[in-house]
Amino acid sequence: MKKKIIIGVGALVVLLGIGFAYLNYRNRTLSPSGKTELTANGLTVSISYARPSVRGRLIFGNEDQNALQPYGKYWRLGANESTEITLNKDIEFNGQAVKAGTYRMYAIPGPDSFDIALNSELGKWGAMEPDYGLDVLHTKVQVEHLSTPVEQYTISMVEADGGINVVFEFSDVKFIVPIKPQ
Repeated sequence: MKKKIIIGVGALVVLLGIGFAYLNYRNRTLSPSGKTELTANGLTVSISYARPSVRGRLIFGNEDQNALQPYGKYWRLGANESTEITLNKDIEFNGQAVKAGTYRMYAIPGPDSFDIALNSELGKWGAMEPDYGLDVLHTKVQVEHLSTPVEQYTISMVEADGGINVVFEFSDVKFIVPIKPQ
């Protein structure tokens, strides 16, 4: 009897492990990881994130529209793990001072602007809201509505005005965060 229980528990553990591995693989194939990095004028900015796709869904909108990412609610700026930004030196992030280091980056979307935040809490699954007491910065950026939607979420960077512009594009939304060395 004891042997049957051990075999049953072992089989259950194996099945759960296989199920977890499958779901983890499925999430990563639907929203593959992305990384962008740029060095300009001695400033290096690196961002790690996951890249979900629109796949016919309404991405940004009101809750009553069943938007995937409702206005006024936490968004991890991607999928899967939280989006992280690494800065090799002290910078101005949309005009606000930030020390060199690695930060969790998230947003609170709105119809015409997004509130962007940097948070010192790292290593958490992205869907979990951060400890807001660890936020180091909040800033607001204006949204541009695109006439040609972007199917897969993309973060890119370009040199601009002695620094780097970080460009976020997803669905019909685009916004830019300027980063400059201090």
